[in-house]
Amino acid sequence: MSGEPDGRHGTGRWIAPLLPALGLLLATAPLPGCYAPQLTVLRSGLDSLRTVVDTLVVRDSISYRVVADTRREIAEQRDIVLSTRATTGTTTQELFEQMGRLEGKLDEVMGRFQQVSQRAAPAAPTGGNPNQLYDQAAQDLTQGRYGLALQAFRDFVKRFPDAELSDNAQYGIGECFFAQSVFDSAATEYGRVESMFPKGDKVPAALYKLALCQDRLGQKAASKSTFEDLVKRFPNSGEAQLARERLGGSRRR
Repeated sequence: MSGEPDGRHGTGRWIAPLLPALGLLLATAPLPGCYAPQLTVLRSGLDSLRTVVDTLVVRDSISYRVVADTRREIAEQRDIVLSTRATTGTTTQELFEQMGRLEGKLDEVMGRFQQVSQRAAPAAPTGGNPNQLYDQAAQDLTQGRYGLALQAFRDFVKRFPDAELSDNAQYGIGECFFAQSVFDSAATEYGRVESMFPKGDKVPAALYKLALCQDRLGQKAASKSTFEDLVKRFPNSGEAQLARERLGGSRRR
């Protein structure tokens, strides 16, 4: 490899070949008396120069071996790293993805824990913000936290029986059960909307969902009767239109 020091291409590559010739010249040259001391000094300097050259050659050879060994170790380490990346790259990516999913689940669990902790204290029998309580219950319902929503809706009806949203809260209790396919409990709670709040605007919706629960429970005749009652009493409601479609479908069957 060009440019790398060794015994042939080291620092003394151009000095070493000259040393034998210079030594031969000094040995065969005539030695007049006046030049003898000078030649002795020259020979001494030549010996010193040869020693220096030999030292440089050895040092260059050692340096070359060190460089070669270092390069070999670097190449081996590179091969190990590439091999490790090739065999574990996918596994590492999967681990990172799993950690991300676990962190997301942990955040969700901690959020729910904080909500439960904040509601753990018993509610005061009076005071408080009914709209805030209802909004929180509705949010729990839409996000699938049915246990929390059920508790909040019941608390609302108990604490604010005359509030404008009380019939909505009672309807929300039925929705919590309906969302979990507990149709018998849902039917009971929907039925209470009219009995507790006969003038509330949630009565048509409660009747419609009551009829659906009856249908799911196999009570076909009761379901049909409830649909017909809804259409008769609240003909202009959106639920009445849905009931007509249900009744029309049952007739065609």
